[in-house]
Amino acid sequence: MTLFTKSAVFAAVQAALFGATLGFSPVLLAQESDKDPAAEEKKLEKITITAQRRSQSIQEVPISVATLSGEKFDSIFVSGDDITALAIKVPGLYAESSNGRAAPRFYIRGLGNTDFDLAASQPVSIVMDDVVMENVILKSFPLFDVQQVEVIRGPQGTLFGRNTTAGIIKFDSVKPRQDFDAYLKTTAGTLGTAHFEGAVGGGLTDSLSARASFLSQHRSNWIDNSFTGQNDVMGGYDERTGRLQFLYENEQFDALFQVHSRNYDGTSTMFRKNILSPGSNKLNQNYDRDVVAYDAPGNNVQRYDAWGSSLKFDFHLDGMTLTSISAIEKAAGGGIGDIDGGNPDQAGAAAVPNAVTEDQLKDLKQVTQEIRLASDTSTALSWQVGAFYFDSSFGVNTIDGFFGATEVFHGNTSWALFGQTSYQVNDKLTLTGGLRYTDDEKTFSVGQQNVDGFALVIGAAQIQQYDPIKVRDDQISWELSANYRLTNSTSVFGRVAEGFRAQTIQGRDVAFEAPPSVAGAETITSFEVGTKSDLLDNTLRLNAALFYYTIDDIQLSAIGGQTQGNQLINADKGTGYGFEVDFDYRVLPNLSFGGGFSYNNTELKDDTLTVAPCGSGLCTVLDPTTTDGLALINGNPFPQAPKTILTLNSRYAYPVDSGEIYVFADYQLQGKTNLFLYESAEFRSNNNHEAGLRVAYVNDQHNYEVGVFGRNITDQDNLKGAIDFSNLTGFVNEPRVFGVDFRINFF
Repeated sequence: MTLFTKSAVFAAVQAALFGATLGFSPVLLAQESDKDPAAEEKKLEKITITAQRRSQSIQEVPISVATLSGEKFDSIFVSGDDITALAIKVPGLYAESSNGRAAPRFYIRGLGNTDFDLAASQPVSIVMDDVVMENVILKSFPLFDVQQVEVIRGPQGTLFGRNTTAGIIKFDSVKPRQDFDAYLKTTAGTLGTAHFEGAVGGGLTDSLSARASFLSQHRSNWIDNSFTGQNDVMGGYDERTGRLQFLYENEQFDALFQVHSRNYDGTSTMFRKNILSPGSNKLNQNYDRDVVAYDAPGNNVQRYDAWGSSLKFDFHLDGMTLTSISAIEKAAGGGIGDIDGGNPDQAGAAAVPNAVTEDQLKDLKQVTQEIRLASDTSTALSWQVGAFYFDSSFGVNTIDGFFGATEVFHGNTSWALFGQTSYQVNDKLTLTGGLRYTDDEKTFSVGQQNVDGFALVIGAAQIQQYDPIKVRDDQISWELSANYRLTNSTSVFGRVAEGFRAQTIQGRDVAFEAPPSVAGAETITSFEVGTKSDLLDNTLRLNAALFYYTIDDIQLSAIGGQTQGNQLINADKGTGYGFEVDFDYRVLPNLSFGGGFSYNNTELKDDTLTVAPCGSGLCTVLDPTTTDGLALINGNPFPQAPKTILTLNSRYAYPVDSGEIYVFADYQLQGKTNLFLYESAEFRSNNNHEAGLRVAYVNDQHNYEVGVFGRNITDQDNLKGAIDFSNLTGFVNEPRVFGVDFRINFF
């Protein structure tokens, strides 16, 4: 009986952390030590964030925010993982993908979207260098030369707009500056892993500075195909990414120009047939991480190209700053997948030969424009107002071996006006309010259908007539919050906010002789209270929040059944409640601990809503069913919503004459997670966990660092997702990787 196998342990952890959050702060305040000679060296660094579109201390913002930067960030991505490696590294944050490294899906506080289509809408917004990345392909842009990651929990509809009902993940790259600096970083690891990254920047003139950064990642193919007898034909990837920035600064205005590009060639998610047995969610004897049996051609290859550019102006006026951000993003590409996970001759498999689909993103173009006017004074009243415009268009071409190729086209235009103000009532209390009006319109049309399809030849399909679709909605989002400073080191906050996810059109099923579907807008009302403390003479940072939210007309993706359909539906209501705790504790100048814990309880509320369960008939459905076999999902948790997340990290450094030798370790544990809208004995996970370790030598005299690392060091095989239309197919986490890395800095 291991440590993390009983619910009692989870309850104990929850109770302990909850008690620490609400009950220990006054005690810790009373125990704050007097200053000693090493006190300043032990203090934690101040963290500055821009969760409210202006630079503030993380301890002053009345929002639940967690950050990643420096060694914590570098350790997570040292083996070349994609953006989904952020999953369970921050309390309340989860991520997964059934589209490889190209189309991630994010969840905050249990709220996300399992839709796998290239036109999927998500309630977690990805913002990179002040530009929203709306399409799922844009969300997967590789991370390199990153200054900081901010995970902003809860709806952020006032300042960031629609589609932020769950929250925001905000990425900021290192910006140009006048002082010269550069670095080179390289990694070599198992499975042919190679990572090369670098940047160089500095002043070109007294007013103009620049920075160029790049990333090259490679992993060799390492997965065999036993059906064809080919060895090492899948699992690898190549990423080539670059960014160039110019910053002009003077007393009147600043201008930041950025251009970036991406070229990706790799393998999509590896679906594995019948790795689950009826009645069990444990991986069985059919599972072999190194081998699949694919009868479909293509080896699950995927390729994407993307580029973008932005121009940001900050005009310094009398007591105000006028900001303009103009951006364009483009992307194209596609991938092929053996979606049933293997050939039909495997034991227990349904007879669906060559179950393969190919999805192509055509000519994605996104244009955004934001203008903000913000106060820039030290008075009690601060404010900002602004306007935002968004326009995107793209096509999706779905190719099926039986039905042929079908193309659909999506368009989206949105504009908004917003404002926020904060008033410092006294030296302890600050009140904040915000309002945003958004108008959003989406369009959809169908192009060619069933091109070169065998189904047309034999009369099993016919060209369907679908009228163009246009849906429009306008909504008001708002927020009210209060932050009260109890002492110089502890504050409490309360926040109520309302936001919405815009209406969505899903047209992938047109390729399979089914009509497109439309989901109306979902609206969230969220309540949270929290506390933020810098304790023990600023050596312990302890932040926590309690939350409760309700979602009216929650958007869901009904995925699965015999046709592997993907239909949008609205449930009457969804609710969620829980808490999260984040902490950093520097015990000694050379010893620190960090991490946190989150608890999310989510529930769908709709007495009559049904979905099709697994089409194979192999799974054990736990929900009540109708006479026609549909599952009633009222009371079920949200899909892919971990009930608990525990993350821990520690760092110990041993000083040497030229620098230090340090050890950094991290551990993550994911609690109960239901994979689909319906509940079954097979399609759920519990106690998924991973650990990482890095040992490094830092030479301060010559500004270099060399280390050895391991990711998923115990080589855990964690079920991440599933496909249920003809068998018990699943997909799993990334394999164990060991390696060495080297970094040198130039100043």
